[in-house]
Amino acid sequence: MAYDSQLADRVREYLSDVAGIRITEKAMFSGLAFLVNGKMCVNISRDNLMCRFDPARFEEVAERHGYLPMLMKGKEMKGYCFVEPAGFRRPGDFRWWMELCLDFNRHAKASKKKKP
Repeated sequence: MAYDSQLADRVREYLSDVAGIRITEKAMFSGLAFLVNGKMCVNISRDNLMCRFDPARFEEVAERHGYLPMLMKGKEMKGYCFVEPAGFRRPGDFRWWMELCLDFNRHAKASKKKKP
């Protein structure tokens, strides 16, 4: 599991200041995922953020500095993206990405639990 531990600390600190949420950390997507209220919200993969967002906001998100598409089997995954460090270096930009993920998390459906 390769991820930037300083970036993970930055995400952890940001989320700890959000009232009324439950945060869980889990190894996912070859990195560290932050689950908010049981739903994957944001992930650290190497030195990138991996964001989960409302697919209806795709055009807006794709215009942001640092945006990279998330590809799976050659197809772009709408509602997910990577963000290069240049895209979240400034505090205001970091806050924008985190709020994007948290906004969607409030409405996102949780993954179905696997049966043991």
